[in-house]
Amino acid sequence: MSGTANHPYRRGACPRLGAMLGLPSIPALCLRPRDLRRGPVLTMAFLTAVGVGAYTGCWDREEGAAAAAALSGAPAPEAPHESGTADREAVARAVAEAVAEGKSGKKAAQEVVSRSGDRWGTVYDQGEYAAFAEGLDGRWTGVGVWAGRAPDGVIKVDRVQPGSPAARVGLRAGDRLLSVDGHAVTGLAVTDVVALLRGDAGTPVVLNLSRDGADLTETVRREQLRTEPVTVRQRPDGVTVIKVASFTRGSGERVKAAVRAAPTGEGVVLDLRGNPGGLVTEAVTAASAFLDGGLVATYDVRGDQRVLYAAKGGDTTRPLVALVDGGTMSAAELVTGALQDRGRAVAVGSRTFGKGSVQMPTELPDGSVAELTVGTYRTPAGRSLDGDGITPDVAAGEAVEERAVTVLGGLGVGP
Repeated sequence: MSGTANHPYRRGACPRLGAMLGLPSIPALCLRPRDLRRGPVLTMAFLTAVGVGAYTGCWDREEGAAAAAALSGAPAPEAPHESGTADREAVARAVAEAVAEGKSGKKAAQEVVSRSGDRWGTVYDQGEYAAFAEGLDGRWTGVGVWAGRAPDGVIKVDRVQPGSPAARVGLRAGDRLLSVDGHAVTGLAVTDVVALLRGDAGTPVVLNLSRDGADLTETVRREQLRTEPVTVRQRPDGVTVIKVASFTRGSGERVKAAVRAAPTGEGVVLDLRGNPGGLVTEAVTAASAFLDGGLVATYDVRGDQRVLYAAKGGDTTRPLVALVDGGTMSAAELVTGALQDRGRAVAVGSRTFGKGSVQMPTELPDGSVAELTVGTYRTPAGRSLDGDGITPDVAAGEAVEERAVTVLGGLGVGP
């Protein structure tokens, strides 16, 4: 399944294939605003139905700036499309003028970003920017729901974390969130909704919801929550399924460990469905589990080209299928694209979301932070996924995992 010397990055080169509301899913970086002076951190911000926002990917600067994750608060688009960008100086000027007039600098910045067409651009105050560093470790304070904003401004619950405060009071996927502590949320930016949901562990938050036409009111107590980004199970047929929910800190090494522990000679299903991305450094580490060095992706920052390489020593022979769907985004698409282009994995499922732009945070005069699009990334074969996503090698709707196992069987493993 490894790429050949003649066609290491050619898509389809594999010869065997041939024939949280309240989660930290709002814009957040592990660096505090003051850390911006140490050097900018690149981010791939995107919105998904995850904790009312989305994980983002980012890369270490060559001079050693820390990797960070961010969560986008931009409204969910009806369909992926290429993003514009906002001018940093124009945003900064708008903030300075607003502050001088006693107005909200954050709001002024948001207006400039909105007019620019940068659909991934977001603005955070200092508290928002700093408060979600714990999310990098898969921990946060919240109620335990994943939600997203529809194009009409409606906030809906997509998923409820099992065992969370929200689950205990009976919140369900599909519930419409109407207000938080009496503040109406329909039409609000996702970051503003999350700001209402934030608070200290143990404090109550009153949620007014609508379900099947009936209004409900639930009082939920915030808690310190944790999620496991990588889970592993072995099927009776010997196939190992590695589910990566997001690329938070440590997830890449967990993928590597799972591959090393998988039964010799058996195939692996790398399940990236619903993965909104995360730390790009972790995504590259995960890709390295299946590659022996070589290119993972290229990206640009205002025209300056950069590269991401896999570490050497990965398993290049074990048959591999990557499961993807419309919820596979950003850093998760980066992994899929690398494995697909290099002939290392067969992608099974449905077309991915198509988030391939790069964001960089800029500190503004009032201390708030604007995260603006600066470029795009490409797969080893030179594909830009922004707006297009990844088309799987094998389309599958229902029973996707079983289809993946069938594909593995065609690659020489499985029943």
